[in-house]
Amino acid sequence: MTSDFENSALVLFSGGQDSTTCLAWALDRYKRVETVGFDYGQRHAVELDCRTTIRSNIAPLKEEWKDRLGEDHVLDIKVLGEIGETAMTRDVEITYEETGLPNTFVPGRNLIFFNFAAALAYRRGIKHLVGGMCETDYSGYPDCRDDTLKSLQATLNLGMEMRFVVHTPLMWIDKAETWKMAEELGGGPLISLIIEETHTCYIGDRKTKSEWGYGCGDCPACQLRKNGWNAWNNSS
Repeated sequence: MTSDFENSALVLFSGGQDSTTCLAWALDRYKRVETVGFDYGQRHAVELDCRTTIRSNIAPLKEEWKDRLGEDHVLDIKVLGEIGETAMTRDVEITYEETGLPNTFVPGRNLIFFNFAAALAYRRGIKHLVGGMCETDYSGYPDCRDDTLKSLQATLNLGMEMRFVVHTPLMWIDKAETWKMAEELGGGPLISLIIEETHTCYIGDRKTKSEWGYGCGDCPACQLRKNGWNAWNNSS
């Protein structure tokens, strides 16, 4: 493989806190970094609107990042939302199912995301696939687990005769440590960018502003983000 392939990454970039932190992580490590977002009919589609602003403002944070940030791709996979019937894709109350999972769980979402990302990376000559999945401090989604993604990496490589590497920089850290990682990667400017421009709230609330960013403050995503912020600030 060429050195360009070895030093290239494709970040699954939603426009949220975790994927923005992962984008900074990739920009610090690889010479060419592209991003991919997915329009799957999500209730909080406002996150897609945040992506362009974040990309425009993250690249200038470090001199080397300016030349490393490459093309962006947005893939339309609304069929996922059509078959999902979840609170992530329908205007229904967020509750917990008998399984213990919140009804924001979209079955197979991350599996589908990585399949599309790998197909794109195959055509773009990119080796490293980067996602913000985590099983340390999360809502219990089974497709965020390390075992799931290790298995998926093997399947992608067998099915495409490639040597992709799936990276999950946040897998074994909690949300407080995610804030810490962002500060270590981009300092105060990256923290400010995450607060002001990223979107994580499942409801899609961009009107309610808290010290940790925008969001309803009550959905599972906001709770994790808020609790992580408070823990990080209390430990600083």
